[in-house]
Amino acid sequence: MNGLKKHIHNRFFLGLICSLLVVAQSPFVTACPFCSAPSLTLTEQLSQSDVAVLVQWSEAEKGTLEKAGKTVFEIKEIVNQSDKDKLKVGDQITINRHRPGKKGNLFLLLGTKGTSIDWGDPIEVTETSFHYISQAPAPEEKTTKRLRYFLKFLEYPDQMVSNDAYAEFANAPYEDITPLAKDLPREKLRKWIVDPDTPVTRLGLYGLLLGLCGQESDVAFMEKKINEPTKEFRLGIDGVISGYLLLTGAEGLDKIDKTKFVPKNVAFSETYAAMQALRFMWTYGDERISKERLRKSMQLLLDRPELTDLVVADLARWNDWSVQDRLMEMYGTGDYDIPSIKRAIVRYLLVASKGKNKKGIGPDAATTEKAKELLDKLRKEDPKTVKSAERFFFFK
Repeated sequence: MNGLKKHIHNRFFLGLICSLLVVAQSPFVTACPFCSAPSLTLTEQLSQSDVAVLVQWSEAEKGTLEKAGKTVFEIKEIVNQSDKDKLKVGDQITINRHRPGKKGNLFLLLGTKGTSIDWGDPIEVTETSFHYISQAPAPEEKTTKRLRYFLKFLEYPDQMVSNDAYAEFANAPYEDITPLAKDLPREKLRKWIVDPDTPVTRLGLYGLLLGLCGQESDVAFMEKKINEPTKEFRLGIDGVISGYLLLTGAEGLDKIDKTKFVPKNVAFSETYAAMQALRFMWTYGDERISKERLRKSMQLLLDRPELTDLVVADLARWNDWSVQDRLMEMYGTGDYDIPSIKRAIVRYLLVASKGKNKKGIGPDAATTEKAKELLDKLRKEDPKTVKSAERFFFFK
């Protein structure tokens, strides 16, 4: 596969990874960075309803062309209602749609009020899952306090419960997870990370949590997991690498450089996962690894044409102006003769040419002046690319 075809193939795969990350994780600033897509949790659904009742399935009738189906439930417990609703245990509720079930099956019915109660789709529960929902802290409670409750239910035997507890963590900002470090079940996390029955979507969270609570003896364990031979995309390995870097700092990053960044035969997805970990450490690492050290690792990825445009964008955001000459040497040569890479370099120069921002962050005067000169040069030699790069360039 020649350079251009390899780049296109890997960029297609990167698009697949990114789409998975959109589905499998929430935005960096609002939720756990390596968790699957946040969903509306059971407690959130409960809090958003006007009426909530635990019911038993009584009977159901399928719909026909002439009439809608219906399902009849008997109220077993009132969870939430206003004084005006006057629902009571033993009352029957009929919804105008068919919901198969067996006598005695338990469901949670949530309703919103208009002229009458509009009941949502019945949520099948067990006694265990119902008590889990009804006893959970309300969404208005402080997130860290709420997470201490849900922490007990990660990998709980009842799948509905464990999925919901995981979703609570997936929705939680990282800064609200970190205070739990002393409460985290370190031994269980180790077990879950290597257990083949653990849903792969949870690996990133568990790796991150182990990094927060881990000990020296966990370093080799995490290295073994990170360096497992693979040719397939491993969902969540970016979270494991991030946890490893939280635990090991710059010494661990030296090893990541040697195993994920420098070798050219490492699977593209593994290198990209490690790159995601660099980004995590930059945003959330709290100087566990210095900014300058993180920049040096990111610079190594300039040798990977399939990642170069992303790397150049990160280096510009990270105010790394030391690679300006190197980028110009790469521009339009060999495997770097790719429109996306050339546009990324032009945008890097555009940022550099703006100088320091209002906060005093940015390149020095000499770097700014040189960036302007290089832009003028490219405008003469490659006006089409410069115009394309400027078209969607926004600088604050």
